[in-house]
Amino acid sequence: MKMHRQQSAASASRARLPFIDNLRSTMIILVVSMHAADTYSPLGNWYFVDRKPLSAATLLTFAAWQMYVQSFFMGLLFFIAGYFVPGSYNRKGPWHFLRDRAYRLGLPVLFYMFVLGPFTEYFCAHSWNSTAPTSFTNEWVKHIRNGQFLQENGPLWFCLALLIFSLGYVARQVLHAGFESHNEEERPPNSGKLVGFAVIMAAFTFIVRLVLPSGASFLNMHLGDFPQYVLLFGAGVVAARGQWLPRLSLTSGIRWLMIVLPAGFAAWLTILRAGGAFAGNGAAYSGGWHWQAASINLWESFTCVAMCFGLVVIFRETLDRQGPLAKFLSDNAFSVYVFHPPIVILAARILRGCTWLPILKFIILTGMGVAVTFALSAAVFRRTPILRNIL
Repeated sequence: MKMHRQQSAASASRARLPFIDNLRSTMIILVVSMHAADTYSPLGNWYFVDRKPLSAATLLTFAAWQMYVQSFFMGLLFFIAGYFVPGSYNRKGPWHFLRDRAYRLGLPVLFYMFVLGPFTEYFCAHSWNSTAPTSFTNEWVKHIRNGQFLQENGPLWFCLALLIFSLGYVARQVLHAGFESHNEEERPPNSGKLVGFAVIMAAFTFIVRLVLPSGASFLNMHLGDFPQYVLLFGAGVVAARGQWLPRLSLTSGIRWLMIVLPAGFAAWLTILRAGGAFAGNGAAYSGGWHWQAASINLWESFTCVAMCFGLVVIFRETLDRQGPLAKFLSDNAFSVYVFHPPIVILAARILRGCTWLPILKFIILTGMGVAVTFALSAAVFRRTPILRNIL
């Protein structure tokens, strides 16, 4: 029975799933969009900003976009990554699995920390604030000596986190080699279990943010967000073992979206208004013993579960195939994830002199960042021998 379950998990997560590839590339486009929004909105952190005073309506629009996307997009990427872990582990064994993870995840992190990140900071963003700016080589050496490189993995913090999660998965499997999980034959979770999962996520997040407020980082990883990431990575592992994805209910997924999104938007506005966010009291939402923090954690968690559940079943039913465009996007998605920062920054510099509305500049910057990075990925980055091996 245990061997059968391992084979089922391996076959489930080994086969190419076009809808998962399409979902992953969509989330990576949202990553580019988020960093374009960070350029003009005061609600995010980014290498280069072009911020002007915003009207209340514009600020609310940015807040809605950024907070809604932030509530689920990286968590969904962790879920997708977790889904493919059991099959890969079962095929390769612990040591070959770790070697493969170190190559596929560790090398891109090192490349960004030592090459692309410094290039982006020095030449594109001009964000290395030395008291006496010198040559790139001198600044790069200083960057290494003072340990600054450890914090400068850019968006590749995701790969670093996945590498850590993979180590944890291997440790669990090796230490519990004789342990047989009993959840693989269960049916996919019903709405009651999903509600419980969302509540656990919110509670876990609230507890962590008592110590590590939202925004606090270690190795560029915002640990206040990690309860969601850990739980969704684990959910992906369990989903692969139980072969849940083909059996998730489309009707239930759509129902979650139809209930949670409208009700959640009303709740979101109420939480922000009643909690003083519109009056500038944003700190209470970041963590600590505040009702604002607890409320926003609940909102984030239920929005996350609804979006992840809904998007998975909608993509499965409507986008489980790939034409030339979808194949192009999925083939180049990881390269875009790695290389978009300098391109988004340079595009933002081009737009800096324009006097357009910030929302319009954000939309244009998103389009420029996505189009140019995908084009360069296909034409240059993935054709370069050294880069091709890690992209």
